Amino acid sequence: MSLGDKISNKAEELGGKAKETAGDATGNEDLKAEGQADQASAGLKNVVEDVKDAVGDGIDKIKNVFSK
Repeated sequence: MSLGDKISNKAEELGGKAKETAGDATGNEDLKAEGQADQASAGLKNVVEDVKDAVGDGIDKIKNVFSK
């Protein structure tokens, strides 16, 4: 995962936490739910990026086996 993706996902997660907290503090259930959704979205993006990284690592290992 690129550093830019990590930063973007973390920013989305933190923004979601802020929305959830603000919604909770003000009793705004819609804002709270939006914050929770933002956090879930950021988490899912991290999982997808981790899978892509793992697949790339696996391909690199296979290439190394066949290039020897």
